[in-house]
Amino acid sequence: MPQYAILIYEKEIPVEDIPADVMEANMAAPAKIEAMGAQVVDEQALQPSSTATTIRKGGVITDGPFLETKEAFAGIFVVECRDLDQAIEIGKLLPIMDGGVEIRPLHEG
Repeated sequence: MPQYAILIYEKEIPVEDIPADVMEANMAAPAKIEAMGAQVVDEQALQPSSTATTIRKGGVITDGPFLETKEAFAGIFVVECRDLDQAIEIGKLLPIMDGGVEIRPLHEG
């Protein structure tokens, strides 16, 4: 089955400030994904973008994220599922306060 990266972009707020219903929905997502007949291969939450280190062209190293945006890359799910349509349905399970979810197929093989 193909694999998809589901990238989560969200406004950065402290974890303790995330609404309880959003946290509960995030915690329930893996079981719902499995119930759909798909599999979570990996999932990771990221530290705040302020902890990022970026290597730019020419080997220049800077503190912070590469891009300045309203939303930060907050986490990633890698799922194995039937097709893009099912990956989109999985992406819709993930609650978003002010950001978005991006779905990308992974290279096979």
